[in-house]
Amino acid sequence: MLARLLRNVRPTILSRAVLWPVVAWLALFVVAPTAILFVYSFCQRDEFGRIVYSFTFDNYRAAFETKYLRDVVWRSLAYAGVTTIVCAVAGYPVAYYIGRSPARKRDWLMLLVMIPFWTNFVIRTYAMIALLSNEGPLSAALQSMRVISQPLDVLYTPAATVIGLVYTYLPFMILPIYTAVEKLDVSLIEASLDLGAGPVRTFWRVTLPLTWSGVAGGIVLVFVPAIGMFAVSDLMGGGRTPMIGNVIQNQFAQANNRPFGAALGMILLVLFVLAYAVLGRRAVRDV
Repeated sequence: MLARLLRNVRPTILSRAVLWPVVAWLALFVVAPTAILFVYSFCQRDEFGRIVYSFTFDNYRAAFETKYLRDVVWRSLAYAGVTTIVCAVAGYPVAYYIGRSPARKRDWLMLLVMIPFWTNFVIRTYAMIALLSNEGPLSAALQSMRVISQPLDVLYTPAATVIGLVYTYLPFMILPIYTAVEKLDVSLIEASLDLGAGPVRTFWRVTLPLTWSGVAGGIVLVFVPAIGMFAVSDLMGGGRTPMIGNVIQNQFAQANNRPFGAALGMILLVLFVLAYAVLGRRAVRDV
């Protein structure tokens, strides 16, 4: 009887009923906070840090007129770009090897890629700090092998920030490339080699174009969130190379200037949308 009743219900009603909880969740935890930030970005604060609801563009004007903030934005874009390039260069061979491995071995290799997600992000970051410290195991190993003569001095530098970002987002590059490689028709590579193309030319003319959709998807998944990352630059960069996310966090947590932090947040949101629009359109076009 229940099956007969479900057959009599129009599919549109069922589909809408399924979407209602999702729509409510997005409205409550995504749309509403964004709307609050948008309103705050045009407000001011009084001498006690309280919100004064008055329409003004002073927060946006200050954001664009401050050279320090412009430098922070460009630094964030540069770090995100370098992170994306390193993740693509390092992640593609790993994803290709996993994608062309036997099915049983492939599952175990993918498990190794997914294991970091089982641990809290902050714990993993502190583990990297211990690894890269001048008294850590990496420094001791390099000194014992005579690779370096002094303790490793990479922590709390821009290089440490990039290393932390790469470590955080590398799986997000591997997974979409792995999906594209798994669907790759090996006969096309064999045909290219049989027709006289070498391995390098086959990679550039056949393998990479056929798996470019995965690379483009990985670029979107890495570049867009890396722009606003602030925890890595705080913990591994020591706050010496702040990104836009650090500045926004400081406005809300320390400076108690929520209108200015909200304006910076809206600017960051626009950067997210622009980056996703450009990279996402390229990814869809290359599928």
